[in-house]
Amino acid sequence: MSRFDHIAFTPAVRRVQEEMGSATAAERRLRSPAGAPQPLTDTEAGFIRGLDGFLFASVGATGWPYVQFRGGPPGFVHVLNERTLGYLDVRGNRQYVTTGNLRGDDRVALFFLDHARRARLKLFGRATAVPAADAPALASRLASPRTEGTVEQLVTVRVEAFAWNCSNHITPRFGQDDLTAALAPVRDRLALLERENAALRAELARLTVEGTQPCPTS
Repeated sequence: MSRFDHIAFTPAVRRVQEEMGSATAAERRLRSPAGAPQPLTDTEAGFIRGLDGFLFASVGATGWPYVQFRGGPPGFVHVLNERTLGYLDVRGNRQYVTTGNLRGDDRVALFFLDHARRARLKLFGRATAVPAADAPALASRLASPRTEGTVEQLVTVRVEAFAWNCSNHITPRFGQDDLTAALAPVRDRLALLERENAALRAELARLTVEGTQPCPTS
């Protein structure tokens, strides 16, 4: 995690840490050298592939940050290798703020959040956005799964560093797939009970037609 801290803990941040009494803990995190860009492990790759959206932050020429949400089916963000993410970007409101920002400064921050499992991953990287037609082989690789819509460009992010956050204050929320999986046993049980009930009703109707009644149980 050292590289992430070296990027995030700017001189201004270190001064605030001094003021707030957390400088000693922060200093321990900075003792290791920044090192080379961090490679993603199977843990991070699996987490990213399992999500249906993330937040993408860039910085404009005026210094103002800009955050947008990117969503799609789980796996639409492809882990191309241990250092690179990629996805096909589809047409939206056609403001192109993020795309314009990347032409001036390729540094970005990505935030992946899984409400159901109360986990979050933050990532620093360098991003590029190019027309999909300029890289047909890569566009084909990113085509399944992808976000529905008209593909305009492909975005790649070269990972510089990442860090996991604790689960504090993440409200558990569950998507349709999570609920479907969780409720499957309940639905199966209800279906079984409905079949048993239907069979009992049919048997009772048969006995009634034949003019007999089942003997009461003692």
